[in-house]
Amino acid sequence: MSFHSMWAELLPVGRSSASGGYRRYAWTGADADCRTWFREQAEARGLAHETDRNGNQWAWLGDPAAGDAVVTGSHLDSVPDGGAFDGPLGVVSAFAALDELRRRGARPTRPLGIVNFGDEEGARFGLACVGSRLTAGALTAEQAHRLTDGDGVTLPQAMEAAGYDPDGIGPDPERLARIGAFVELHVEQGRALDLSGDRIGIASAIWPHGRWRFDFRGEANHAGTTRLADRHDPMPSYAETVLAARREAELAGAVATFGKITVEPNGVNAVPSLVRGWLDSRAADQGSLDTVVGAVEKAAREYAAAHGVDLDVVRESFTPVVEFDHALRDELARILGSDTDLKVPVLGTGAGHDAGILSDRIPTAMLFVRNPTGVSHSPAEYAAEDDCVAGVSALADVLEGLACT
Repeated sequence: MSFHSMWAELLPVGRSSASGGYRRYAWTGADADCRTWFREQAEARGLAHETDRNGNQWAWLGDPAAGDAVVTGSHLDSVPDGGAFDGPLGVVSAFAALDELRRRGARPTRPLGIVNFGDEEGARFGLACVGSRLTAGALTAEQAHRLTDGDGVTLPQAMEAAGYDPDGIGPDPERLARIGAFVELHVEQGRALDLSGDRIGIASAIWPHGRWRFDFRGEANHAGTTRLADRHDPMPSYAETVLAARREAELAGAVATFGKITVEPNGVNAVPSLVRGWLDSRAADQGSLDTVVGAVEKAAREYAAAHGVDLDVVRESFTPVVEFDHALRDELARILGSDTDLKVPVLGTGAGHDAGILSDRIPTAMLFVRNPTGVSHSPAEYAAEDDCVAGVSALADVLEGLACT
């Protein structure tokens, strides 16, 4: 089956007719349809299919128990109204690359695996990379059992409703010990390749990133009768902080985003008593990230003082820089440049991935496929078919170089 036919078959699954985006949330009907598609692709190729204790799907050519396996793949779930490529491109390309290896007559000397990691986006339970985190031991069973969706349904309840046993979730060191290398292909979430004119890139690292909550506390009052000079309005302080975040990120070559806000009492004719905003910031290195966040907090405190409001800043999450395995990264560059002397660009990414979660436990690497718009997590996410086919060819080259004679 060609890349095009597989892509066309998967394309309508979980797509919203209203937005054109995807709503493939963990342990829902759309997720089940994606899982069925994965199993059928594995069976059509004579691959052994299994679902592990954490809900991740695996398709195997060769015996994984032999160890030192080379695994590729990504995820099939989506963010709310997400795009078609984030995740699925890596899974479809994995099957297509295996087909290409067979056409070439390549003979694997190591087991080859294709994986669909469950709940990578975290759209339902609010935590990204649940499947890979559980497998790697970065998320405990106890923590996972406490995850709930917006309707109060727990992760175990959702798994059970979908026909899976939640009692076995947790670290899976035996499985990871069988994997010698994991290579994830992904659409680029940015425009670096488009700007450089390259179709394919190799990831160097995932930028350090975190989320900080800014609570601006003022005094509620009547919007029509309270003089401006008498107000303790937290909204101007928040607004000025948003602009400061943009300014500081530009100065540091980083990114900083206030993308979520809550307001109390949230009345059109009321001066707010509380404005709570969440800052997401990412940078190429720890020093730059510290500089940005420190400067934003300093500016926010000055604005709050000027408007007579209080400010609390809480770091809610943080992930340090994730360096992909240097030896594996360099081997990918050697393989992809061996026939053409092509220097494949190596670039960092500000987005998290399953490969990043697994990097502490096994050697991991990533390939990126050009995204001409740079748009991701949106129905406008796009990669040209020629570039996708180039990605399949590059992935097949990598798998052949790592696992075949």
